[in-house]
Formats: sequence, C-alpha cells, structure tokens
Amino acid sequence: MEELMQLETRIVAGLKSIYDPEIPVNIYDLGLIYDVNARDDQSVIITMTLTAPNCPIADDILLNVKETIETIEGVKSVEIHLVFDPPWTKSMMTEEALLELGFL
Repeated sequence: MEELMQLETRIVAGLKSIYDPEIPVNIYDLGLIYDVNARDDQSVIITMTLTAPNCPIADDILLNVKETIETIEGVKSVEIHLVFDPPWTKSMMTEEALLELGFL
C-alpha cells in the first residue's frame, strides 16, 4: 500500500510537468486530471478531461501524458480514459492555478 502511494506521488509529479501549450498552468493544477489509479500489477489508469471537447491539441496532450507516466520507475503500462462528464470548469483549478492565471 505504501509503495502504491509513493508511486501515485511520483505520477502526480509527472503530471505536474505537463502543460497545455495554450495555458501557462500544468494539467494537474488546471484540474484536467480526475483520477490516478496505480495498481498492484504496476499498471496505471488515468481518468482525465480537456478544457474543451474540440481541443485541437488533444492528441498531443494525451500522448504527452502517456509517455511521461511510462517513464516513471514502477510503471509498466498506462491507460488513459478521456471523459467529458463532468465537463471541465475553472472551478476545478487549484488555488495556485487560479492565482497564476489572475483569477484570484
């Protein structure tokens, strides 16, 4: 259990290194990551969304997430579930993100 928690911490750190090129905030603080599930078999399932369903760089962001998480020690495979329910709103952003974007 402790190992999985440490792995999830490393995954979150990886997610915080990924930015939407149009917004100067990482995808984790932006609120695009709904769930990170690290499993005993070293597979990882990430449930995430995008700021808009018709995001022109969706494929790039998803590929970046997959490639970034696959490089983390202790991860054998990554599965990404892209969802749009619930839809993303700015209320999902962390206080850091809101401050960075001038909403606070």
